[in-house]
Amino acid sequence: KDHRGPSLRTMSVRYLLRNNVAVLALSNPPVNGLSQGLRRGIVEALDKAHGEAGVEACVLVGDGRTWPAGADIAEFASGLGGAAFASPTLNEVIGSLEQSSLPTIAAIHGTALGGGLETALGCHYRIATPKAKFGLPEVHLGILPGAGGTQRLPR
Repeated sequence: KDHRGPSLRTMSVRYLLRNNVAVLALSNPPVNGLSQGLRRGIVEALDKAHGEAGVEACVLVGDGRTWPAGADIAEFASGLGGAAFASPTLNEVIGSLEQSSLPTIAAIHGTALGGGLETALGCHYRIATPKAKFGLPEVHLGILPGAGGTQRLPR
């Protein structure tokens, strides 16, 4: 049975239920940066999936041309008290995905860089198109990945 509704749009996440699978379409053009709104939307949509009868898994997909390609750099302009560090933090989002009782699957296309790759690594499973690109480019700037990428990537 293909149950397409209801559709919920929370901040930058579109929630669809298809064949007992919650599909979370992540949207923050142009590169689906992991803004505070997108992070909050992921957590809210994941909570909705847990509360909805019959949901058997959650698939996260980047809306448009790419999987989230990392942090929303504009949010760092406001410093440590700004949106880049507001709850839910990327670590909190990844913890929610990793500890979900539902299987979480990252369906990756385009680029999964920095926090985007770390988000994918926090899912239980990952699947990617043949042309998908992965990386932690922050290391070229002398910055360590801040959301567990150095621990999860080797696993």
